[in-house]
This record gives sequence, C-alpha cells and structure tokens, in this order.
Amino acid sequence: MSTESRIMKFLLSTLLIGLIMAVGTAQNYQEIKQKATDIEGKVIEWRRYFHEHPELGNREFNTSEKIAKHLKSLGIEVTTGVAHTGVVGVLRGGKPGPVVGLRADIDALPVTERVDLPFASKAKSEYIGQDVGVMHACGHDTHIAMLMGAAEILAGMRDELQGTVVFLFQPAEEGAPPGEEGGARLMVKEGALSKNKVDVVFGMHISSGTEVGNVNYKPKGAMAASDRFVIKVKGKQTHGSTPWNGIDPITIAAQIIQGMNNIVARQTPLTKEAAVISFGKIDGGVRNNIIPEEVTLIGTIRTLDTDMQKDIWKRITQTATNIAEAWGATAEVDIQQGYPVTYNDPTLTQEMLPMLKTTAGENHVHLVDAITGAEDFSFFAREVPGLYVFIGGMKKGMNPKDAPSHHTPDFYIDESGMKLGVQLLCNFTLRYMDRHH
Repeated sequence: MSTESRIMKFLLSTLLIGLIMAVGTAQNYQEIKQKATDIEGKVIEWRRYFHEHPELGNREFNTSEKIAKHLKSLGIEVTTGVAHTGVVGVLRGGKPGPVVGLRADIDALPVTERVDLPFASKAKSEYIGQDVGVMHACGHDTHIAMLMGAAEILAGMRDELQGTVVFLFQPAEEGAPPGEEGGARLMVKEGALSKNKVDVVFGMHISSGTEVGNVNYKPKGAMAASDRFVIKVKGKQTHGSTPWNGIDPITIAAQIIQGMNNIVARQTPLTKEAAVISFGKIDGGVRNNIIPEEVTLIGTIRTLDTDMQKDIWKRITQTATNIAEAWGATAEVDIQQGYPVTYNDPTLTQEMLPMLKTTAGENHVHLVDAITGAEDFSFFAREVPGLYVFIGGMKKGMNPKDAPSHHTPDFYIDESGMKLGVQLLCNFTLRYMDRHH
C-alpha cells in the first residue's frame, strides 16, 4: 500500500470515528431531553417545596436533609455537613474517566415574599439581630431542583458514564452570617474538590430577565470580583450651633464619597473593563444639634480585572485618608476581599459551545457582556477549569424591563425554564466525559 493510500485510510477512519462519536453524542442529547421531560413534574415539585420552605445561609438544615435523602435513594455516595450545611454526592460511573463537578447553591435571602403563589414563602427568621421574612428571591430553589433532576438522570445512566460526577450542593452563596465562614470558599478549604479529585466544574444561574429557552454565556471574566470596604472618619464632636469648635466628620464623609466617585469616573480605564464603587450604608450621629465624633461609611467594590482591583483599592485608601487629613480628621480604611472574578475558562467554554447550541438551539445561545454582579462559584473556578452560564426564567413574550429583579419581594421564575437547565447539567457531563475519558 502506498504512503498516500495509508494517509487516506487513516483520514477516512478518523473521520468515521468522529462521525460515530457525533451521532452517539447526538443520541445521548436526545435521550437526555426525553428523560428531562419525563421528570419535569418532579423537578417542579421539588422547586416548589424549597420555595415554600427557604432557609438562610449556613442554616439550610431541612434543605440539605431533603437533598441528601434524594441522593441516597439514587445510590449516590453522600457526605453531609460540608461547609456547615452543604451536601456532596459522588456518582461513580461504570467506566474510567474524568471527574466532573456540578454545583447548585441552596440558600435563600432575608426578603419577605410578595408574589401571589400557592407555594409562596411565609417563613420567618432572624438576620443580624432583626426579625426578617425569608424567600428564595434569587432562584436558588430552582438550582437545587435542577441539580437533583440531573442527579436522577445521570444515576440512571451510571453504567454508561465514562467517569465520576460530583454533585456540589453549596450553602451560603449569598454570604455567611457575620463572624462565620461559609459558602464555596469553605467547601474548597474543606476539600470538596481536592478530596474528590474534581477535574472541571460547571454551574448555572436562572435569570428572571432572560426569556425561557435561552442561554447566555461569556468567556473569561463573566462576573465581577466583589469586595467590601469600611471607612471610619474620626473628627471632633461639638454643638451643632458652633461647628468651628469641632471637626465635622459628616461633611468630610460627604467629600470622601464625592472623591471616591471620581476614582471610577476619572481615574479608571473603563474601556479595559467595567468597575463600580457603591456606598450602601452611612452611620453617624444621634441627634440634630450634635456634630458627632465619628461617621462610618460602608460599601462595595466591583471589578473584572485584578490589576484594576489592586489600583482601586490603593486609590480608595489614598483618597479617604488625604481628604480627612486635609480637614484635620483621620480616616481608617478597611477593605475586605470578597468573591474573586467568576472566570470562565476560554478553552472549556469553546469546547462546550457546540453542546449549548445543540441543546438549546442555535438561535437561543447568546454571547453577552460581563456583569458586575458577583458569584462565589468563582472559588471553585479558581481551583479547576470552570464554566458558569445563565438560563432563561422569564415568561415567553414578556418585556425584560417588566420582569421583577432578583433579590426583590416580587421576584418570579417561570418554571418551564428548568427543564433546559436539567438537560444542560447532564450534557455538560456527557460532553466533557466524551472528550476527556
């Protein structure tokens, strides 16, 4: 046989193998679609239970118990009490291959529900010393239900799986209570990824402003780093009628706010990446005719680039201390690093893109800009390659401007969007295993 014939034979055999794999993968996707349809009623039922019985971060005791019970019923190895109330399930496939992590967050928010639903939350709790309503006002109830659905489907395919699936049901995504550790950072610290030798991790978030059936993705920096700052401005207390006898920290705080607004507006290269500095709380004084000794400013910093993040930290400290010093006061600046940038591995994103388009449809997969919201999925994606996407939860035909925002009492999700989420979690797993076993 000539060299040309051998090359042609090799190319044809490679092409044939590729076609067989593609056909097999397409058949798997169709099988997953049917299975997701078959269990859609269960997924909706689970979601409604969690919606009606929400629990705050690090307090998701009943939530984790129900998750663990379901996973155990599927023959999945279960570890509870991870990062206080998290659940980790391990499903070992019938064939050797990579370890795929699938993550869902499970905590609710201190929000009192206003939506008229038969399964609306009436739960109450305590948060930072206040009595509050509790609501799944960010869709984490749907995330739990979708991952439970994916676990049921994948467990039914155990013998066919070319690898292992690790289900990460993570508490306290919205932040642990003050003084406590929690969330993805603590799960990583306790070895949820390393002990299970996870190779890659996938996650998703349902969106109240994205129409059902759509998927949004962004390679590289998809969501911002989120840092918290506290600035204590110390002046000299005096009577409100004689401000010249004191040093007014309220006026100085106002100038610090103006100065810090100019950090983003005039000192940050916004054509490179977006950045935000926002003040969320100002505290100082006790009555109208006393200029207080101290004022506290609390706020958030959002960045999508680590060099910009470091520069903004430096400028915040410099701006606050210099303005205070100019008035004879002092400013103590404490910046607490929060969530890192949620980074979608570009190679992994590109590898999963054909699957996204096959599953949702070519015209329903959208490349979007980064957003300045933050996600502690970022701690998982900092350890291993990760991909985090957004799926539609808004009723078809609705104007996104009319959709109630996340973290509000009127937050609402169209449950028909969850079936696609179940499919994607399964198909992420199958495609990655197919390409890396």
